[in-house]
Amino acid sequence: MSFEELYGSAPEGTWAAPGRVNLIGEYTDFNEGFVMPLALPHTAVAQVSRRDDGVLRLYSSDIEGGIVQLRIDELEPLANTSWAAYPAGVVWALREAGHPITGADIHLSSTVPTGAGLSSSAALEVVTAHALSDLYELGLTCQDLAVVAQRAENAFVGVPCGIMDQTASACCTEGHALYLDCRDLSTRQVPFDLAAQGLQLLVVDSRVKHALGDGAYAERRAGCEEGARILGVPALRDIPYEQLPQALSQLTDPKVRGYVRHVVSDNHRVERTIALLEAGDARAVGPILTEGHASLRDDLLISCEELDLVVASANAGGALGARMTGGGFGGSAVVLVDASHAAAVTKSVTEAFAAAGYTEPRVFEATPSAGTRRLS
Repeated sequence: MSFEELYGSAPEGTWAAPGRVNLIGEYTDFNEGFVMPLALPHTAVAQVSRRDDGVLRLYSSDIEGGIVQLRIDELEPLANTSWAAYPAGVVWALREAGHPITGADIHLSSTVPTGAGLSSSAALEVVTAHALSDLYELGLTCQDLAVVAQRAENAFVGVPCGIMDQTASACCTEGHALYLDCRDLSTRQVPFDLAAQGLQLLVVDSRVKHALGDGAYAERRAGCEEGARILGVPALRDIPYEQLPQALSQLTDPKVRGYVRHVVSDNHRVERTIALLEAGDARAVGPILTEGHASLRDDLLISCEELDLVVASANAGGALGARMTGGGFGGSAVVLVDASHAAAVTKSVTEAFAAAGYTEPRVFEATPSAGTRRLS
């Protein structure tokens, strides 16, 4: 149903915020390290009007169930476990920060694939925050929007994520990857015009999510914090790559040692990737992606058979490099290819999945796109 059919009048405006894929830098964000995501062309779209009666009405055209109606003064963290918790959490976070939100009618739709590790939830949060900031004239910057959206997910929804997903959705620009320092939240737009170099970045959605991932994020976060404690640093980003062998020699727990090795080396991979992109040599990023996948598989222990097969079959089919992306245990991988080889690489992956008896993966091009924006 349209906004008008649901709520009886036209919306005051329409906004969009994208999903994201992370090129390099995984599980580094909560270690105050470096990440490099890019926004996808897939977006969450919100049509929104203000209300002055303390009522929040939410509707998703992608989910059955009709309108969800809430009182904004009764919003409580962790009380709602449905999709509505994400936009409702943003309203709660804005009010907690002292902003005078008095209600809203919101109609949501999204083309961001869910369950694929492409930040469909962050897109919902950021588009809601952007719309309310504009309508209530809050003057929030893109980084402000990211902070509000992260607080909604951490404190209201109850997911202890870092700030990368929300920052990518809020702050990315077309034709660029976003370098984010997760300690001071400084950003830099890094040119990522692959078409000019005859390249493409493919996303392969494995269409699987293994239950093994439940609790794995928290376990690895605790292991990283334990490593930092033993090594006497505020966070693992404070271990210089050149001192990694010395740091590892002080760690006796093999899991903690692997987590530390991954985080420190992945921060270094982000820095290497930036140098190559700024030198105009995106092709040379390929081997870094494959190297990063090996680290995620062997040190962080968050890959799975399907993701390993994506990487192996893509590289065998002529890709320049590939790695899993996101939280792991399923979800998606990124594959860097010559544009002329994209079809052959896709065929190689699809055939490998068929031979293994897996569901056919979804493959699409990741075009570096713009962050959140007002459409009307």
